[in-house]
Amino acid sequence: MLPTGNDFKQNFFQLFKLSARFQIDTALLEQSFLALQAQVHPDKFAHLPEAERRVSMQWATRVNEAYQTLRKPLDRARYLLALHGVETQEETNTAMPLDFLMQQLEWREAIEEALQAKDEGALDELQSRLRKDVHALQQQLAQTIDTGHDYLAAAGIVRKLKFFEKLAEQIASAYDELET
Repeated sequence: MLPTGNDFKQNFFQLFKLSARFQIDTALLEQSFLALQAQVHPDKFAHLPEAERRVSMQWATRVNEAYQTLRKPLDRARYLLALHGVETQEETNTAMPLDFLMQQLEWREAIEEALQAKDEGALDELQSRLRKDVHALQQQLAQTIDTGHDYLAAAGIVRKLKFFEKLAEQIASAYDELET
């Protein structure tokens, strides 16, 4: 049986019966996802009329979108901020504290140096350091959203995490280049 039409108005947290927080129980998210997916999967409705099959497809799509959003910390933060009317402005507001921008330059130089030297060990070290920095920012984001409810400050942290996401992509590209 499909959820009712009014359930489409639920936000992603409500859909999975989770509190609207940055820190969530990912095991519970996974469990709820699997249960919902089993409930709305289009194969269960293949024998029914077209309209009901279409609704099941819409539900399956919504459940998958919600799961993909909530399982990734950066996407979950963006979604939470949007629920509170805060746009992260990642594309338009690139203003960052000078020390953070200098750190970004240092990261990029270190990645380039490791690539030029074909030093996979240096990339490993950079990747490890990046994971620690991302984790620290995610902890700060959890504190800012879940405890402080300072959504504007959280948007600034999301923008920083976006920079780190780009650095992770650069490190992955550097690994790929070393393999070729």
